[in-house]
Amino acid sequence: MSTYGRDPWGGPLEISHADSATDDDRSRNLDSDRATLSTASRQLDETQQSWLLAAPGDHGTKKKKYVDLGCLIVSRKLFLWTVGTVVATAVLTGFITLIVKTIPRHHRPHPPPDNYTLALHKALMFFNAQKSGPIPKHNNVSWRGNSGMRDGLSDPSYGKSLVGGFYDAGDAIKFNFPASFAMTMLSWSVIEYSAKYEAAGELGHVKEIIKWGADYLLRTFNASADTIDRIAAQVGQGDTSGGTTPNDHYCWMRSEDMDYPRPVYECHSCSDLAAEMAAALAAASIVFKDSKTYSQKLVHGATTLFKFSRDQRGRYSSGGSDASFFYNSTGYWDEFVWGGAWMYLATGNSTYLKLATHPTLAKHAGAFWGGPDYGVFSWDNKLTGAQVLLSRLRLFLSPGYPYEEILRTFHNQTGIIMCSYLPVFTTFNRTRGGLIQLNHGRPQPLQYVVNAAFLAAIYSDYLEAADTPGWYCGPNFFSTGVLRDFARTQIDYILGKNPQKMSYVVGFGARYPKHVHHRGASIPKNGVKYNCKGGWKWRDTEKPNPNTIVGAMVAGPDRHDGFRDVRTNYNYTEPTLAGNAGLVAALVALSGEGNGVDKNTIFSAVPPMFPTPPPPPAPWKP
Repeated sequence: MSTYGRDPWGGPLEISHADSATDDDRSRNLDSDRATLSTASRQLDETQQSWLLAAPGDHGTKKKKYVDLGCLIVSRKLFLWTVGTVVATAVLTGFITLIVKTIPRHHRPHPPPDNYTLALHKALMFFNAQKSGPIPKHNNVSWRGNSGMRDGLSDPSYGKSLVGGFYDAGDAIKFNFPASFAMTMLSWSVIEYSAKYEAAGELGHVKEIIKWGADYLLRTFNASADTIDRIAAQVGQGDTSGGTTPNDHYCWMRSEDMDYPRPVYECHSCSDLAAEMAAALAAASIVFKDSKTYSQKLVHGATTLFKFSRDQRGRYSSGGSDASFFYNSTGYWDEFVWGGAWMYLATGNSTYLKLATHPTLAKHAGAFWGGPDYGVFSWDNKLTGAQVLLSRLRLFLSPGYPYEEILRTFHNQTGIIMCSYLPVFTTFNRTRGGLIQLNHGRPQPLQYVVNAAFLAAIYSDYLEAADTPGWYCGPNFFSTGVLRDFARTQIDYILGKNPQKMSYVVGFGARYPKHVHHRGASIPKNGVKYNCKGGWKWRDTEKPNPNTIVGAMVAGPDRHDGFRDVRTNYNYTEPTLAGNAGLVAALVALSGEGNGVDKNTIFSAVPPMFPTPPPPPAPWKP
């Protein structure tokens, strides 16, 4: 019996079931049949057919011409050419890469730092020279050492440590009022221009300065409490009207050698001081927002201080206190607006914004009456700074009702103040050399000039960041560049473009004051401890200071551009903490290639604003 099937080669396939076949034979036959069927399942190409038809001696020759890749059979020549091309390309690529990496590159050199950046490095050094307490090893002021290590404890009526902080000027008094303003200004500049500080390599330095000041302010009251009834307002005494009693003005000696009493002045009713201290700590909390624990500590201290300022009304310098001879406060309403604005930015609590934008508060602060010092931003008058700060809030967040009316007023008033800074208007006189006379010809003008330069530069940046090309002064439109030009001309004057051809920042430029009114800078570090009156010879000598107090901006020229480099005339040659803070702020605002402020960091604690709709109008009656 036989079964016929289809032969894949075209004929019948006969499978015989002969009884004589063994099991092994049948197994081999089945394997052979499977292989045959597998081959038959696909069409053979010409190459495969040639292999089958070739003579036994031809197989080696034919196979050498092709390469079997498993799923693909290709010509050996093509295969070798392809592989060779890939290898050659890889070698060539590697060679080119090696050449590119080994050949020295000619980078475009970075432009040299501008004068503002160079001056910024030096201006920050002044704060290192003013440190009280244990001096850090990295302080970089060789003639300074530890001082004031018994402050607070040496006054038996106080009895707590007040070590640290900054000396105010050429003496060794620690005045909290101007020192707090200085820290607020530095913090404001860091919040707005942290990228510029970082580009200049000074961000860590300026933050360390702010922390040094903030830590000291936290020591001057019970910072862990929610309610307080007093603040340590001052350490040291300056009034010499009492005669020859040794104090910080009568004695001329290095702060490291002080051996006379340093009384602590406390205040129980000091709204201006407490609100300014609150502003300083609130602003610093934004600077250190990434250090959550420390930032919250600063916010808590600021909250306690601002509550005290509102509960216990009064001026810190009233009643003929020692501070009234040097930093007399004319009122506390401007500090309420200023402090309230910073408290809102630090906490996001709308209660503070309602306070800062209250019309009655603004009226008491002098927002609606003008006056000769209207628009002059200083350690005593914070209104102009508060108006610029709150104009920023309107430009970027536009909180609307119920704040819009007073914010619009502040915004308009800011524009008017900026107009008053321009030389085309005559609100303020100018010297022949071009210095604006914000204090109307009175001594020590530069501290006011640098503050105005900072406000003009930062307001210009605010407008540009809000896509606003300028602002109106009456019918006339001025571009934002005009404000920056004003700021530059004033700072350039201070850095040496003036009739004296003198830089008023010590250590900057070829010519600068050499007889700075500063005790530590004027007495050599020679191992000799000069007593209270023994240092007078260094005060009165006509020789230059043996120590250069780098970065100190002196008080400045007179209204005729005249300047006397005389140590005993502090109206020309004494630097101050508040003055240098304004200088640093103005310098960083003008430094670098780009303008631009950090639009968001200052609002990091402010929640999203959903303006409250205004109340409906009264029912209409015919």
